[in-house]
Amino acid sequence: MPKFAFLPAVAALVATPVFAEICPEAPDYSAETNALIDSVKDAPNEYEAQLIAVELWKLWADAPDDRAQELLDEGMERRASFDYSGALDSINALIDYCPDYAEGYNQRAFVNFLRQDYEAALPDLDRTLEMNPMHIAALTGQALTLAALDRNAEAALVLRRALDINPWLAERRMLPALEAEEEEL
Repeated sequence: MPKFAFLPAVAALVATPVFAEICPEAPDYSAETNALIDSVKDAPNEYEAQLIAVELWKLWADAPDDRAQELLDEGMERRASFDYSGALDSINALIDYCPDYAEGYNQRAFVNFLRQDYEAALPDLDRTLEMNPMHIAALTGQALTLAALDRNAEAALVLRRALDINPWLAERRMLPALEAEEEEL
């Protein structure tokens, strides 16, 4: 066999297009989200606000396609069974596949929060909020993460933003303690 006889075969492989799966855009639920956020602000009590929050979660957790949904569901199931390593594997695969899907970052932040890796959670919460500034759970998660890092003044600011969206959040009870520490600064 001549010394470079394999080169045409290699060239053919390199020139052959590779069609990677591309994640479609996440569904646009902005109108539904805005309506639910308006509703939660006017909820008569915490129970009614929680029912509205469940509807928001349904929208946030509606992945762009079946593959993304499977990865998200698997990550959330693993997280719920305390398999944080497996949850991160699934969620990282989701983020690799759908880098513009906010809930992937929010879920990875949540897993890292549960693992008490607060520094790893913050950039993912920032990314979630860049993509979806009204993501109440990401705002609340950011406030809790900042509080866990003893960054209470920042946590109070973020929690107030979350409470402006949903005044019924259970975390509202933390605000006086955070504000007391904020005043000490």
